[in-house]
Amino acid sequence: MIFNHLSRIDHMYVNEICYPKKVNMVAGYVEFFRSHLHFAFHMNNVLPKKQYISDIAGTKAIMSIIKKGGSVSFAPEGLASNDGMNKPIVPQTGSLLKKLGVPVYFVQLRGQYLQNNKTCLDERYGETYAKISLFLTPDDLKTLTTEQIDTKINQAFRHDEYAWQKEKRIKWETHGRICHRLEDILYRCPRCGAEFETEGVGDKITCHRCGNGATMDDYYEFHPFDESCVIPESPSAWVNDERVQVIREIRADENYVFTEKISLGKIPDGRWLKHKKTSEIVANGTMTIDHNGVHFRGEDTNLHDFDVPYTEIYSTVTEVDASNFSFYYRGEYHEIHPERHSFMKAHLLIEEMHRLHVNVYKNFPWNDYMYEPQEKKEN
Repeated sequence: MIFNHLSRIDHMYVNEICYPKKVNMVAGYVEFFRSHLHFAFHMNNVLPKKQYISDIAGTKAIMSIIKKGGSVSFAPEGLASNDGMNKPIVPQTGSLLKKLGVPVYFVQLRGQYLQNNKTCLDERYGETYAKISLFLTPDDLKTLTTEQIDTKINQAFRHDEYAWQKEKRIKWETHGRICHRLEDILYRCPRCGAEFETEGVGDKITCHRCGNGATMDDYYEFHPFDESCVIPESPSAWVNDERVQVIREIRADENYVFTEKISLGKIPDGRWLKHKKTSEIVANGTMTIDHNGVHFRGEDTNLHDFDVPYTEIYSTVTEVDASNFSFYYRGEYHEIHPERHSFMKAHLLIEEMHRLHVNVYKNFPWNDYMYEPQEKKEN
Protein backbone atom coordinates (compact mmCIF):
# COMPACT_ATOMS: atom_id res chain seq x y z
CA MET A 1 0.00 0.00 0.00
CA ILE A 2 1.52 3.30 -1.08
CA PHE A 3 0.12 6.76 -0.42
CA ASN A 4 0.96 10.34 -1.25
CA HIS A 5 2.15 11.88 2.01
CA LEU A 6 0.46 15.18 2.89
CA SER A 7 0.43 15.36 6.70
CA ARG A 8 1.40 13.78 10.00
CA ILE A 9 -2.07 12.24 10.33
CA ASP A 10 -2.17 10.43 6.98
CA HIS A 11 -1.84 7.06 8.75
CA MET A 12 -5.33 7.56 10.19
CA TYR A 13 -6.82 7.77 6.70
CA VAL A 14 -4.78 4.87 5.35
CA ASN A 15 -5.67 2.57 8.24
CA GLU A 16 -9.35 3.51 8.08
CA ILE A 17 -9.70 2.97 4.34
CA CYS A 18 -7.92 -0.40 4.60
CA TYR A 19 -10.07 -1.63 7.51
CA PRO A 20 -10.68 -4.46 8.36
CA LYS A 21 -7.43 -5.40 6.62
CA LYS A 22 -4.52 -4.93 9.02
CA VAL A 23 -1.62 -3.01 7.54
CA ASN A 24 1.87 -2.61 8.99
CA MET A 25 2.93 0.99 8.51
CA VAL A 26 6.48 2.21 7.94
CA ALA A 27 7.65 5.17 10.05
CA GLY A 28 10.85 7.17 10.33
CA TYR A 29 13.59 5.50 12.39
CA VAL A 30 13.92 8.38 14.86
CA GLU A 31 10.22 8.09 15.79
CA PHE A 32 10.99 4.81 17.56
CA PHE A 33 13.07 6.67 20.16
CA ARG A 34 10.24 9.02 21.18
CA SER A 35 8.74 7.84 24.45
CA HIS A 36 5.12 8.85 23.71
CA LEU A 37 5.06 6.71 20.55
CA HIS A 38 6.71 3.58 21.95
CA PHE A 39 3.56 1.75 23.11
CA ALA A 40 1.50 2.57 20.00
CA PHE A 41 4.31 1.51 17.65
CA HIS A 42 4.83 -1.73 19.55
CA MET A 43 1.13 -2.63 19.59
CA ASN A 44 0.71 -1.94 15.86
CA ASN A 45 4.01 -3.52 14.76
CA VAL A 46 5.13 -0.33 12.99
CA LEU A 47 8.29 -0.79 10.92
CA PRO A 48 11.35 1.52 11.15
CA LYS A 49 13.03 3.03 8.09
CA LYS A 50 15.81 5.62 7.77
CA GLN A 51 14.82 8.15 5.13
CA TYR A 52 16.89 8.97 2.05
CA ILE A 53 19.67 6.45 2.60
CA SER A 54 20.16 2.78 1.81
CA ASP A 55 18.64 1.16 4.90
CA ILE A 56 19.09 -2.61 4.60
CA ALA A 57 17.49 -3.34 7.98
CA GLY A 58 14.40 -1.31 7.12
CA THR A 59 14.05 -3.01 3.74
CA LYS A 60 14.42 -6.47 5.33
CA ALA A 61 11.68 -5.63 7.83
CA ILE A 62 9.28 -4.80 5.00
CA MET A 63 10.18 -7.96 3.07
CA SER A 64 9.74 -10.08 6.20
CA ILE A 65 6.15 -8.92 6.67
CA ILE A 66 5.30 -9.57 3.02
CA LYS A 67 6.83 -13.08 3.13
CA LYS A 68 4.63 -13.88 6.12
CA GLY A 69 1.54 -12.91 4.12
CA GLY A 70 1.10 -9.50 5.73
CA SER A 71 0.53 -6.07 4.19
CA VAL A 72 2.76 -3.02 4.43
CA SER A 73 1.97 0.64 3.79
CA PHE A 74 4.56 3.31 3.17
CA ALA A 75 4.99 6.74 1.61
CA PRO A 76 7.47 6.60 -1.31
CA GLU A 77 8.12 10.35 -0.95
CA GLY A 78 9.82 9.71 2.38
CA LEU A 79 8.04 12.39 4.40
CA ALA A 80 4.93 14.53 4.59
CA SER A 81 4.78 17.50 2.23
CA ASN A 82 6.58 20.66 3.35
CA ASP A 83 4.64 23.01 1.10
CA GLY A 84 1.45 21.32 -0.11
CA MET A 85 3.09 19.82 -3.21
CA ASN A 86 4.31 16.29 -3.75
CA LYS A 87 8.02 15.50 -3.67
CA PRO A 88 9.82 13.16 -6.06
CA ILE A 89 9.69 9.65 -4.63
CA VAL A 90 12.81 8.01 -3.27
CA PRO A 91 14.85 6.76 -6.25
CA GLN A 92 14.64 3.00 -6.89
CA THR A 93 11.28 2.61 -5.14
CA GLY A 94 10.31 0.55 -8.17
CA SER A 95 13.17 -1.84 -7.47
CA LEU A 96 11.77 -2.63 -4.01
CA LEU A 97 8.27 -3.15 -5.40
CA LYS A 98 9.61 -5.49 -8.09
CA LYS A 99 11.41 -7.55 -5.43
CA LEU A 100 8.24 -7.82 -3.35
CA GLY A 101 6.22 -8.89 -6.39
CA VAL A 102 2.81 -8.43 -4.75
CA PRO A 103 -0.16 -6.24 -5.78
CA VAL A 104 0.40 -2.55 -5.04
CA TYR A 105 -2.57 -0.44 -3.97
CA PHE A 106 -2.61 3.36 -3.97
CA VAL A 107 -4.37 5.51 -1.37
CA GLN A 108 -4.84 8.93 -2.94
CA LEU A 109 -5.12 11.65 -0.30
CA ARG A 110 -6.58 15.13 -0.78
CA GLY A 111 -6.88 18.01 1.71
CA GLN A 112 -4.81 16.55 4.55
CA TYR A 113 -2.01 19.14 4.20
CA LEU A 114 -4.60 21.92 4.53
CA GLN A 115 -5.84 20.18 7.64
CA ASN A 116 -2.46 19.71 9.31
CA ASN A 117 0.65 21.32 7.78
CA LYS A 118 4.32 21.87 8.61
CA THR A 119 4.14 25.48 9.83
CA CYS A 120 1.18 25.28 12.24
CA LEU A 121 0.47 22.14 14.24
CA ASP A 122 -3.24 22.92 14.69
CA GLU A 123 -5.74 20.47 13.23
CA ARG A 124 -7.97 22.51 10.94
CA TYR A 125 -11.49 21.51 10.02
CA GLY A 126 -12.70 21.38 6.42
CA GLU A 127 -13.05 18.51 3.96
CA THR A 128 -10.53 15.74 3.28
CA TYR A 129 -10.69 12.74 0.99
CA ALA A 130 -9.08 9.33 0.62
CA LYS A 131 -9.54 7.01 -2.36
CA ILE A 132 -8.10 3.53 -2.77
CA SER A 133 -7.41 1.67 -6.01
CA LEU A 134 -5.28 -1.16 -7.39
CA PHE A 135 -2.20 0.55 -8.83
CA LEU A 136 0.19 -2.19 -9.97
CA THR A 137 -0.41 -5.91 -10.46
CA PRO A 138 2.34 -8.55 -10.11
CA ASP A 139 2.37 -8.80 -13.91
CA ASP A 140 2.87 -5.02 -14.15
CA LEU A 141 5.86 -5.29 -11.81
CA LYS A 142 7.41 -7.98 -13.99
CA THR A 143 6.83 -6.05 -17.22
CA LEU A 144 7.78 -2.52 -16.18
CA THR A 145 11.34 -1.38 -15.47
CA THR A 146 12.30 0.23 -12.19
CA GLU A 147 12.46 3.63 -13.90
CA GLN A 148 9.02 3.16 -15.45
CA ILE A 149 7.52 2.27 -12.07
CA ASP A 150 9.12 5.31 -10.42
CA THR A 151 7.79 7.54 -13.21
CA LYS A 152 4.31 6.05 -12.93
CA ILE A 153 4.21 6.74 -9.18
CA ASN A 154 5.51 10.31 -9.55
CA GLN A 155 2.88 11.05 -12.16
CA ALA A 156 0.10 9.53 -10.03
CA PHE A 157 1.26 11.55 -7.01
CA ARG A 158 1.37 14.86 -8.90
CA HIS A 159 -0.63 17.26 -6.78
CA ASP A 160 -0.75 20.80 -5.38
CA GLU A 161 -3.03 21.19 -2.36
CA TYR A 162 -3.50 24.91 -2.97
CA ALA A 163 -4.48 24.45 -6.62
CA TRP A 164 -6.87 21.68 -5.54
CA GLN A 165 -8.31 23.96 -2.85
CA LYS A 166 -8.84 26.78 -5.35
CA GLU A 167 -10.93 24.41 -7.45
CA LYS A 168 -12.90 22.91 -4.53
CA ARG A 169 -13.46 26.18 -2.59
CA ILE A 170 -13.62 24.46 0.79
CA LYS A 171 -13.96 26.71 3.82
CA TRP A 172 -11.57 25.79 6.65
CA GLU A 173 -11.73 26.51 10.36
CA THR A 174 -8.19 27.76 10.98
CA HIS A 175 -8.51 29.10 14.56
CA GLY A 176 -7.34 32.56 13.40
CA ARG A 177 -3.83 31.17 12.74
CA ILE A 178 -3.84 30.40 9.03
CA CYS A 179 -0.55 32.29 8.47
CA HIS A 180 1.12 31.13 11.68
CA ARG A 181 4.87 30.64 11.08
CA LEU A 182 4.52 30.72 7.28
CA GLU A 183 7.97 32.34 7.33
CA ASP A 184 9.37 28.83 7.91
CA ILE A 185 8.70 28.11 4.23
CA LEU A 186 8.03 31.58 2.75
CA TYR A 187 11.36 33.11 3.73
CA ARG A 188 12.00 35.42 0.75
CA CYS A 189 10.05 38.61 0.09
CA PRO A 190 8.74 38.55 -3.51
CA ARG A 191 8.93 42.35 -3.74
CA CYS A 192 12.24 43.45 -2.23
CA GLY A 193 14.05 40.09 -2.26
CA ALA A 194 15.01 40.28 1.42
CA GLU A 195 15.45 36.90 3.10
CA PHE A 196 14.33 35.95 6.62
CA GLU A 197 12.42 39.23 7.04
CA THR A 198 8.93 37.78 6.54
CA GLU A 199 6.69 36.85 9.45
CA GLY A 200 3.35 35.07 9.56
CA VAL A 201 1.06 36.00 12.44
CA GLY A 202 -2.65 35.30 12.66
CA ASP A 203 -4.06 35.75 9.17
CA LYS A 204 -1.24 38.02 7.89
CA ILE A 205 2.21 37.55 6.40
CA THR A 206 4.42 40.64 6.27
CA CYS A 207 7.93 41.56 5.15
CA HIS A 208 9.47 43.69 7.89
CA ARG A 209 11.99 45.10 5.42
CA CYS A 210 9.61 46.70 2.90
CA GLY A 211 6.08 46.20 4.26
CA ASN A 212 5.02 43.86 1.47
CA GLY A 213 2.36 41.45 2.62
CA ALA A 214 -1.10 39.96 2.50
CA THR A 215 -3.90 38.49 4.53
CA MET A 216 -5.16 34.97 3.90
CA ASP A 217 -8.82 34.00 4.16
CA ASP A 218 -10.40 30.74 5.27
CA TYR A 219 -10.26 29.49 1.67
CA TYR A 220 -6.43 29.69 1.67
CA GLU A 221 -6.43 32.65 -0.72
CA PHE A 222 -4.04 35.59 -0.39
CA HIS A 223 -5.29 39.20 -0.41
CA PRO A 224 -2.41 41.72 -0.80
CA PHE A 225 -2.45 44.69 1.56
CA ASP A 226 -2.59 47.11 -1.38
CA GLU A 227 -1.82 47.39 -5.09
CA SER A 228 1.90 47.90 -4.47
CA CYS A 229 2.28 44.48 -2.84
CA VAL A 230 3.76 41.58 -4.77
CA ILE A 231 2.31 38.27 -3.61
CA PRO A 232 2.37 34.91 -5.46
CA GLU A 233 -0.92 33.17 -6.12
CA SER A 234 -0.42 30.64 -3.32
CA PRO A 235 2.18 29.44 -0.79
CA SER A 236 3.14 26.63 -3.19
CA ALA A 237 3.73 29.14 -6.00
CA TRP A 238 5.78 31.23 -3.53
CA VAL A 239 7.99 28.22 -2.72
CA ASN A 240 8.44 27.47 -6.43
CA ASP A 241 9.65 31.05 -6.94
CA GLU A 242 12.11 30.55 -4.08
CA ARG A 243 13.42 27.38 -5.69
CA VAL A 244 13.94 29.20 -9.01
CA GLN A 245 15.90 31.90 -7.18
CA VAL A 246 18.11 29.28 -5.47
CA ILE A 247 18.78 27.58 -8.81
CA ARG A 248 19.85 30.90 -10.32
CA GLU A 249 22.05 31.83 -7.36
CA ILE A 250 24.06 28.63 -7.18
CA ARG A 251 24.48 28.26 -10.94
CA ALA A 252 25.68 31.83 -11.31
CA ASP A 253 28.25 31.63 -8.50
CA GLU A 254 30.74 28.76 -8.31
CA ASN A 255 31.88 30.10 -4.93
CA TYR A 256 28.37 30.28 -3.46
CA VAL A 257 28.23 29.81 0.33
CA PHE A 258 25.28 29.83 2.74
CA THR A 259 26.16 29.98 6.44
CA GLU A 260 23.87 29.58 9.41
CA LYS A 261 24.27 29.36 13.18
CA ILE A 262 22.70 26.11 14.35
CA SER A 263 22.30 23.65 17.18
CA LEU A 264 23.00 20.02 16.29
CA GLY A 265 20.80 17.23 17.65
CA LYS A 266 21.45 13.49 17.83
CA ILE A 267 19.55 10.41 19.04
CA PRO A 268 20.70 9.61 22.61
CA ASP A 269 22.13 6.22 23.55
CA GLY A 270 20.17 4.08 25.99
CA ARG A 271 17.29 6.41 26.85
CA TRP A 272 14.02 7.69 25.41
CA LEU A 273 13.45 11.08 23.87
CA LYS A 274 10.85 12.76 26.08
CA HIS A 275 8.55 15.79 25.76
CA LYS A 276 7.90 14.86 22.11
CA LYS A 277 11.44 15.81 21.10
CA THR A 278 13.15 14.19 18.12
CA SER A 279 16.76 14.63 19.31
CA GLU A 280 19.02 15.88 22.09
CA ILE A 281 21.26 18.86 21.37
CA VAL A 282 24.93 17.82 21.42
CA ALA A 283 26.69 20.87 19.95
CA ASN A 284 26.30 24.45 18.81
CA GLY A 285 28.16 25.84 15.84
CA THR A 286 28.02 26.84 12.20
CA MET A 287 26.50 24.98 9.26
CA THR A 288 27.78 25.82 5.79
CA ILE A 289 26.27 24.80 2.47
CA ASP A 290 28.48 25.24 -0.59
CA HIS A 291 29.23 23.48 -3.87
CA ASN A 292 31.21 20.77 -2.06
CA GLY A 293 28.52 19.71 0.38
CA VAL A 294 27.02 20.39 3.80
CA HIS A 295 29.47 21.14 6.63
CA PHE A 296 29.33 21.66 10.39
CA ARG A 297 31.93 23.12 12.73
CA GLY A 298 31.27 23.12 16.48
CA GLU A 299 32.01 26.08 18.71
CA ASP A 300 33.26 24.17 21.78
CA THR A 301 34.13 20.75 20.37
CA ASN A 302 34.95 19.16 17.03
CA LEU A 303 33.59 15.73 18.03
CA HIS A 304 30.47 16.24 15.96
CA ASP A 305 31.96 18.08 12.97
CA PHE A 306 31.00 16.72 9.56
CA ASP A 307 31.42 17.25 5.84
CA VAL A 308 28.68 15.58 3.79
CA PRO A 309 29.16 15.44 -0.02
CA TYR A 310 26.16 15.58 -2.35
CA THR A 311 26.73 11.94 -3.29
CA GLU A 312 25.55 11.19 0.28
CA ILE A 313 22.69 13.68 0.67
CA TYR A 314 19.98 14.80 -1.71
CA SER A 315 17.15 16.07 0.48
CA THR A 316 16.18 16.73 4.09
CA VAL A 317 13.48 15.55 6.47
CA THR A 318 11.19 17.62 8.67
CA GLU A 319 10.17 15.23 11.44
CA VAL A 320 7.45 17.38 13.03
CA ASP A 321 7.42 20.91 11.67
CA ALA A 322 9.53 23.23 9.52
CA SER A 323 11.43 24.83 12.39
CA ASN A 324 14.21 22.22 12.02
CA PHE A 325 15.29 19.48 9.66
CA SER A 326 17.34 16.29 9.64
CA PHE A 327 19.28 13.81 7.52
CA TYR A 328 21.29 10.63 7.95
CA TYR A 329 24.99 10.49 7.22
CA ARG A 330 26.90 7.21 7.51
CA GLY A 331 23.77 5.81 9.11
CA GLU A 332 23.75 8.40 11.92
CA TYR A 333 20.90 10.82 12.55
CA HIS A 334 21.72 14.55 12.38
CA GLU A 335 19.08 17.13 13.31
CA ILE A 336 19.65 20.78 12.42
CA HIS A 337 18.06 23.55 14.49
CA PRO A 338 18.74 26.86 12.68
CA GLU A 339 18.96 30.15 14.52
CA ARG A 340 16.71 31.80 11.90
CA HIS A 341 13.66 30.56 10.00
CA SER A 342 15.95 29.16 7.33
CA PHE A 343 14.79 25.56 6.91
CA MET A 344 13.34 26.06 3.43
CA LYS A 345 16.40 27.92 2.15
CA ALA A 346 18.71 25.13 3.35
CA HIS A 347 16.35 22.46 2.04
CA LEU A 348 16.18 23.98 -1.44
CA LEU A 349 19.93 24.55 -1.52
CA ILE A 350 20.72 20.93 -0.67
CA GLU A 351 18.30 19.56 -3.25
CA GLU A 352 19.46 21.89 -6.02
CA MET A 353 23.16 21.52 -5.22
CA HIS A 354 22.68 17.76 -5.46
CA ARG A 355 20.88 18.14 -8.79
CA LEU A 356 23.59 20.40 -10.14
CA HIS A 357 26.46 18.09 -9.16
CA VAL A 358 24.99 14.55 -8.94
CA ASN A 359 21.31 14.48 -9.94
CA VAL A 360 20.22 11.05 -8.73
CA TYR A 361 17.23 12.71 -7.04
CA LYS A 362 15.80 14.38 -10.13
CA ASN A 363 13.21 17.13 -10.25
CA PHE A 364 9.95 16.58 -12.14
CA PRO A 365 9.78 17.08 -15.92
CA TRP A 366 6.99 19.60 -15.38
CA ASN A 367 9.48 21.74 -13.44
CA ASP A 368 12.00 21.93 -16.30
CA TYR A 369 11.06 25.60 -16.73
CA MET A 370 12.88 26.35 -13.47
CA TYR A 371 16.23 25.55 -15.10
CA GLU A 372 15.68 27.03 -18.54
CA PRO A 373 16.91 30.61 -17.90
CA GLN A 374 20.24 29.38 -16.55
CA GLU A 375 20.68 26.87 -19.36
CA LYS A 376 20.07 29.59 -21.92
CA LYS A 377 22.51 31.87 -20.13
CA GLU A 378 25.20 29.16 -20.06
CA ASN A 379 24.66 28.28 -23.72
